[in-house]
Amino acid sequence: MSKIYDITCQRISGEDQSLSTLKDKVLLIVNTASKCGFTPQFEGLEALYKQYQTQGFEVLGFPCNQFGSQDPGSNDDIFDFCQTNYSVSFPMFAKIDVNGPNTHPLYQYLKNQAPGLMGSEAIKWNFTKFLVDQSGQVQDRFAPTTKPEDIAPTIEKLLKTTA
Repeated sequence: MSKIYDITCQRISGEDQSLSTLKDKVLLIVNTASKCGFTPQFEGLEALYKQYQTQGFEVLGFPCNQFGSQDPGSNDDIFDFCQTNYSVSFPMFAKIDVNGPNTHPLYQYLKNQAPGLMGSEAIKWNFTKFLVDQSGQVQDRFAPTTKPEDIAPTIEKLLKTTA
């Protein structure tokens, strides 16, 4: 997969979405989980989304159950949890694998473009974040411990490059 915009992902509600519909936007792509110590980051992700969405920013949430089985529910269960507990309005996608033989093509691309510590491509835990610029280039990879609000200055810089 050479470009992020060549990838199609399934929304949590079941329909397919080509990432080409997000061209010219800054994207924060996050593997999420509903029963994780980092789950409260949904609140910060939603705050970023609300703050910058009108400026060409999107948060994309991808539930994953590969770390401690911390997102075992169905897509409907996950959607309901995110709505009920965090009023998530940013796009959520169907549950995927981010590591292993069934890694989703999006995460194959992201990990290849922005390896982690010491060149490791593997996602280490829930709420690893990838920041993608308006041209589809991965600009940074943030650890699960990085709070969403700490990414705001980098988001602002990217948004200003096309303002």
